[in-house]
Amino acid sequence: MTGMAARIESLIGDYVRTSPDNSLRNGENDKAWDEALVGYARGDDPLFSFYKSDIGAFFWTPAEIFSLAFPDCNPKPAELTVICWVLPQTEATKADNRRRRDLPAERWVRSRNYGEEFNMKLARHLVASLGELGIASVAPVQFPQWSWQASARYGFASNWSERHAAYAAGLGTFGLADGLITVKGQAMRCGSVVARVALPPTPRPYDDYHAYCLFYAQGKCKKCISRCPAGAISEAGHDKDRCRQFLFETVVAYTKARFGLESYGCGLCQTKVPCEARIPVPEDMTG
Repeated sequence: MTGMAARIESLIGDYVRTSPDNSLRNGENDKAWDEALVGYARGDDPLFSFYKSDIGAFFWTPAEIFSLAFPDCNPKPAELTVICWVLPQTEATKADNRRRRDLPAERWVRSRNYGEEFNMKLARHLVASLGELGIASVAPVQFPQWSWQASARYGFASNWSERHAAYAAGLGTFGLADGLITVKGQAMRCGSVVARVALPPTPRPYDDYHAYCLFYAQGKCKKCISRCPAGAISEAGHDKDRCRQFLFETVVAYTKARFGLESYGCGLCQTKVPCEARIPVPEDMTG
């Protein structure tokens, strides 16, 4: 690890550990997230060009979003690094959601609202801290021109995907439910910043973007299918439209009435499944 990479990981890790904003804002003032995972992808990694051709022309490469944010700069893609992190759900939040069948637990709802607010603050904190070191950077999903788009191949999409960036940075692979399975499981949120600094990329210990999913790798599991209250997961994959309808209609109405929070966090397919908290193995399917 380079000295700069170590410094960046300290910036992220210390903020997650010590910031009072890492909170569910409940009576117990529980933390929203456990210790962060951090990974790096090169700005000229061919995966980003592949994403653009596969998802749609609207999808940004690291060089494109950096140029939008800093039009007077013209760095080579190799001079950029995509800094990615994963924020794992706490055991208390996972345990509460594990017990739910049709609608999310309050801790999960709070993590989607207040935990995601913290995730955005973490990105801004990293951008500001890098700026103090003389390193220009941008958080793509907070850039004013970031928006939801329509992909001809995948339907609902956007200019930048935190999960796809994390995949490129060696932090995990995709599952049947479209979640990113990491060494801490898929019960998590992730974020990223594109910075003008050249850092060694994190090795990707996989060649297949579905490598960690038992269904794709071995034709086993499918537990996320039965966990989905919307019927949005099948052996064909994740029906994003059906999922979105359930989240924005049923879940939002429920969380507003039950908890006083308008949240579309559900996460049932991310809990009580073998990939909840780690990269699964076939033995996880028992019990």
